[in-house]
Amino acid sequence: MKSRISFKLFLILLIVFSAVHVFYCPGISDSLIVQESFQTISQRSKMTQEQIEKRGIKSKQVLDAFRKVPRHLFVMEKYRSMAYADRALPIGKGQTISQPYIVAFMTEALSLKSTDRILEVGTGSGYQAAILSEICDTVYSIEIIDSLSRNADNLLKKIGYSNVKIKIGDGYLGWKEHAPFDAIIVTCAPTQIPVPLKNQLAEAGRMIIPVGERYVQELILMEKKNGRLIEKKVLPVLFVPMVDEHGKSY
Repeated sequence: MKSRISFKLFLILLIVFSAVHVFYCPGISDSLIVQESFQTISQRSKMTQEQIEKRGIKSKQVLDAFRKVPRHLFVMEKYRSMAYADRALPIGKGQTISQPYIVAFMTEALSLKSTDRILEVGTGSGYQAAILSEICDTVYSIEIIDSLSRNADNLLKKIGYSNVKIKIGDGYLGWKEHAPFDAIIVTCAPTQIPVPLKNQLAEAGRMIIPVGERYVQELILMEKKNGRLIEKKVLPVLFVPMVDEHGKSY
């Protein structure tokens, strides 16, 4: 009788453990423990392998970041079933969370080191900032839409990404107080590369930015060498426009 009870108890515990996996969130502070289903862990692993690694992303630090960051938490609840799909998704206010591969491509292109000080223009959902914070010790991010900025800031703090600093403001102007930056990543498209961002790039710094009109854009990788900016077109893309506080496109 006792052995039967013990076996039943074992089965119940096994079922509970199989339904919910408890793990430390990937943030620097590891301050929050989150319950996550094996389904989302499996989806994230499959996304990383099939959408990112198989398409040529080789950086171990980038791949590791994508395996860790819970993308579904950065997606609106009604779209969470598609959080790990190979596509961009709406996040409200006419903005989107980018396709996973594009986030990975742009991140890898910057050849980041842990000691790099990085500026992100266009916080959006906060997902790109979370990926960056897995790699770099210090991440600065600017978002012009108040509600998106506050939501992203709250979520990142809740998960435990204490090394991300967010500001509500015009990303075209950069964040002069914390310049120069070793890397700059821009997730909205101006028609020309903003001069303030060029000026805030450190010597040997890298910037990746989509540039062009609303439906015709190129992803440009830029590096500063001996004070000169060297530009290279790397990929055709489609991002939301970079806008000022009045909603006018740059």
